[in-house]
Amino acid sequence: MFRCSKTAALSGAALLVAAALPATATARPAHEGSVSARELLAKVRSCTRISDGLFRSDADQEESIPVCGTSSVVHWKADLDIDCDGLGSPECNPYTDEYWQPETAYWDSEGYPLDSADLPFIVVPAISSVWDYNYSRIRGGTVAAVIYRNRVVYAVVGDVGPTDLIGEASHATARALGIDPDPTTGGVNSGVTYILFRDSKVTPIESHRAAVRLGDRLARKFVGRS
Repeated sequence: MFRCSKTAALSGAALLVAAALPATATARPAHEGSVSARELLAKVRSCTRISDGLFRSDADQEESIPVCGTSSVVHWKADLDIDCDGLGSPECNPYTDEYWQPETAYWDSEGYPLDSADLPFIVVPAISSVWDYNYSRIRGGTVAAVIYRNRVVYAVVGDVGPTDLIGEASHATARALGIDPDPTTGGVNSGVTYILFRDSKVTPIESHRAAVRLGDRLARKFVGRS
């Protein structure tokens, strides 16, 4: 059953109406926290590869993207594909996204899948011989700074994708960055930087305010402004 909230169900008729509406308009980009994109990008300009191999941005692309790391962060630069999985909403449902799934790898504090239309989260590749995110001290709820065109948005690790692909984030993440969030036509092909702070955890995972607060504190420490 699809839910637009934790207490009310989306009816089939409501989904059909939502599918008939125009694609969600891209919201004005946001810059979150006190640390600039320039400061963060300067700290991840070089790459010490921690993955045993390379990832693809899409299934038809060559393996070219390493996962890089420092003692305190894991980072990569890739595209941004739209993850619309999780709690059903007018923006994310089987009518707006033919690949929509009703679950996410991590659930909220009340036992519901995450709401990709409302919560900024990113997707990490499933564990494989190429890279094990657990070994890198990354887990569900880890906070990440996502950067695009000098905009910074803080997100959490909220879902797990294919073992060979990297570069995916929720509908809400894309919208906040000023990227077209439509699950069929949206996303961008390159230019997105993901910086994940090792050993961090946002509690509760669905609190974006907590993600921004923790992310900004860790970002300030990372760039030497703590």
